[in-house]
Amino acid sequence: MKALITGASSGIGQDMARYLSFLGHDLILVARRTERLKKLQAELATKVEIISLDLAIEDNCYKLYEKVKNQNIDILINNAGFGLFGMFNKTDLNRELEMINVNIKCVHILTKLFLQDFTKKNKGYILNVASSAGFLAGPRLNTYYATKNYVLKLTMAIYEELKHQNSKVVISALCPGPVATEFTKVAKGKFNINEMSSEKVAKIAIKGLFKHKLIIIPGFSNKLSIFLMRFIPYKLQLKIIYQIQKRKS
Repeated sequence: MKALITGASSGIGQDMARYLSFLGHDLILVARRTERLKKLQAELATKVEIISLDLAIEDNCYKLYEKVKNQNIDILINNAGFGLFGMFNKTDLNRELEMINVNIKCVHILTKLFLQDFTKKNKGYILNVASSAGFLAGPRLNTYYATKNYVLKLTMAIYEELKHQNSKVVISALCPGPVATEFTKVAKGKFNINEMSSEKVAKIAIKGLFKHKLIIIPGFSNKLSIFLMRFIPYKLQLKIIYQIQKRKS
């Protein structure tokens, strides 16, 4: 099988590329940083095509699809994304709009275009990288949390639609907690709790996708915290999350 991975130059995307290549799959890797993609390409044993694109530009999402649509892609992994710490009335609007373009618009466009192809063939896998943030509202990381809510809920809705169509296409959402990646550097913050390795999260993600799981939550503590949040009133949730994010800033 052949997989297309966005945001493949670092973190979870990079490690999913490594694991899929280890499993014998050919790859198309997409990111802005060409040199990092070339370095990753050189270490992988399977056939790897690299595409350098800034997916914050909406037109590039369509260009990517047009470039690869005839390559018989079996797996789409929407991994590109970033966050931004800060109070909503102080964070940079242009940076937030760029985040919305990458975290939401790009995921939406690629999911729709490839899903249309996959449903015609009645096969294929789509993995949308959301976050444990997708279950919550996030003071001081507000726009990021909102984008991941969108990704998670969109994925869940499509999953149910595919069931009613008796489709064999698989769609899953990955919802990790803190992961040791460049996220905090880009978002200008830091985690104060233990981070899972991106290698471990990547393997759990791919295994969960191939097992047809709807929501993939790596780590017991992450599963437990998401479960317990269901029983906490919204206003108390917001107070808790505000203090957690404050310690990251």
